[in-house]
Amino acid sequence: MRFLKRSLLAVLLFSISFSSLAWWGVNGHRVTGEIADYYLTKKARKAIKEILGEESVAMSSNWADFIKSDSTYDYLYSWHYINSKGGMSHDEFTSKLLADTGTNLYTKTNFVISELKNNKQLSQEKKVLYLRLLIHFIGDLHQPLHAGGRPEDRGGNGIKVLWFNEPTNLHSIWDDRLVEFQKLSYTEFAKNINHVSRQQRLEWQNQPMTEWFYESYQVSQGLYADITQPDQKLGYDYNFKYAETLNKQLLKGGIRLAAVLNEIFG
Repeated sequence: MRFLKRSLLAVLLFSISFSSLAWWGVNGHRVTGEIADYYLTKKARKAIKEILGEESVAMSSNWADFIKSDSTYDYLYSWHYINSKGGMSHDEFTSKLLADTGTNLYTKTNFVISELKNNKQLSQEKKVLYLRLLIHFIGDLHQPLHAGGRPEDRGGNGIKVLWFNEPTNLHSIWDDRLVEFQKLSYTEFAKNINHVSRQQRLEWQNQPMTEWFYESYQVSQGLYADITQPDQKLGYDYNFKYAETLNKQLLKGGIRLAAVLNEIFG
């Protein structure tokens, strides 16, 4: 009985800590990774396999969250997001990004891209680390509250809402609640949303990364405006309103991740 109690406690603690560390959720990141894999060039796919071995892009996409249980990697925590004040224009937001020298999602995404482009100077260990981080970060920047969250509420973590009467917060809704509500595996999800014309795909890929961040920022402003009271109830109507936005952000994330990987390795 004592062993059983300890086991149940361990499972509970794991569940609490894991849910509090989720970013785009497990499935969301894998959806972007699966879509990215579809658009890789043969050369890029070969180079990635030489680094990751049998670990697919989709499965490697969660590593940066899983290692949050290891304090050795605590320094990476602030690499997953960038907070911004509300109400900025396109030019204000872009200027802020370009002038940014802090430790955040924008600067560190550019850092790992730069390192991987000069990968001949990197050890195999660093190649694996930076590639896993890059795959994850491109996913993160398409989660609106990672790229457009406000510092005062920690990217929506401080905004309490109810999801089908279950207490949670706005950030969690967009990390995993909406994704999981679709009741699809990551392969099913990717297959169902991966429908885009070549012209649209190239347009998304050719936009500068500052524009990717601004798009997420714009979405986040609408998400904030929608929450008008404490413990606001969200459910079927919220899913109906935002399912298309969710799908588009996941699809863009995968398509743009492929473009970045092809540029580096292709």
